[in-house]
Amino acid sequence: MYLLDNTLRPYAWGSDHAIADLLGRERSGGPEAELWIGAHPDSPSVALGPGGPDEAPDAAASRAGGRPLDELIAEDPEHHLGAVVAAEFGRLPFLLKVLAAETPLSLQVHPTLEQAREGFAREEAAGVDRAAAGRNYKDDNHKPEMLLALTPFEMLCGFRPAAQARAVVAMLAAQIDAAGLALPPLVPLLLQDLAQPEERTALRSAFERLIAGGTDVTEATAAVVAALASGAPTAPYEAELSTVVTLDAQYPGDSGVLISLLLNRVSLAPGEAAYLPAGNVHAYLHGLGIEVMASSDNVLRGGLTPKFVDVPELLRTISFEAVGVPTLGAETTLLGQEVFRPPFREFQLQRVQLEPDAGPVPLAQEGPAVIIVVSGSVLLDSPKGELRLERGDSAFLPAAEAPVNAHVVSGATGPALGFAVTTAPGR
Repeated sequence: MYLLDNTLRPYAWGSDHAIADLLGRERSGGPEAELWIGAHPDSPSVALGPGGPDEAPDAAASRAGGRPLDELIAEDPEHHLGAVVAAEFGRLPFLLKVLAAETPLSLQVHPTLEQAREGFAREEAAGVDRAAAGRNYKDDNHKPEMLLALTPFEMLCGFRPAAQARAVVAMLAAQIDAAGLALPPLVPLLLQDLAQPEERTALRSAFERLIAGGTDVTEATAAVVAALASGAPTAPYEAELSTVVTLDAQYPGDSGVLISLLLNRVSLAPGEAAYLPAGNVHAYLHGLGIEVMASSDNVLRGGLTPKFVDVPELLRTISFEAVGVPTLGAETTLLGQEVFRPPFREFQLQRVQLEPDAGPVPLAQEGPAVIIVVSGSVLLDSPKGELRLERGDSAFLPAAEAPVNAHVVSGATGPALGFAVTTAPGR
């Protein structure tokens, strides 16, 4: 078992305190958006070995004394991944993140595995630099993901039925008129789009009209925001319409502001989870959570960002299906493990709650696993050794270490909590 040193991504939308406070660390003084725990080659964790080097007093020295996790795994894939995972994926198939959104992320979608492989090969053949602003595919993998809320978590997730979106737009048209404002030409066109009988066609038409941007979208967004500012009633769409105002304040006139009205507006309570398959248009808005995904960084953006938006590629990637919110509950196994299992082979997430007066909890482990402790102290034991993790620590558990049990450290007076990720059982 290997203690890990992980990369913290300082994206501008990150919270300046949430991750540090969760993990009991000193705040960096800047935004802390994502802590990456895994072997993605862009920011692989560094494996330090059991307990890490005692002589390393800081992160820089710790990383100098360790090994990048992707390199460690590549030396002996069968030992670290297990024969089945090594043969199927050839790499650690999942990536665990602690994510803290203080302001909205970009509107985005992730490709299927086939789209990712084709797009990556195409851009590689064309000689597009992987760091280029106009690069779509950073790797050849898809990126299904799930988010478990640790605090109240707000997000946009998937298309709502066209009839619901049309009802929101119709109400806005009435509010614009009541405010004494001229009705922008875009609004009746959106109503026509969303009235088409075939739902996929209706949603695609409205999305294409908005993603095209331009003066019509800017004027319509300004009219909507002005009508809302006039005190127009927002029931029963308070969350959706307050989101419009928030998004426009950050990205005035951006296509994504009105696109948000086509999407499900979701509020997750702590402990609730949602999963996002390929083609699902989404945006995290605010909150702290545990995010798990296939090991990829492929993102196609659709608004709410100053970054590159490739509209033709985006339209090829989106699934224009109205979907219910893909929430996910935990399953309790016969061994008492609390496991979230989305319909993806690459990963499942275990919530490891340990009480001082209770016995150990076996970690669900299908091949390799990683774990992070967010409160208390945890002792991991396997037939090959032990590893103690304090709040904020994380570890990589090779397949060859299984089975691993998690205990509250002897003498502890309070509970401990961690989150562990492993590959999902074969389906």
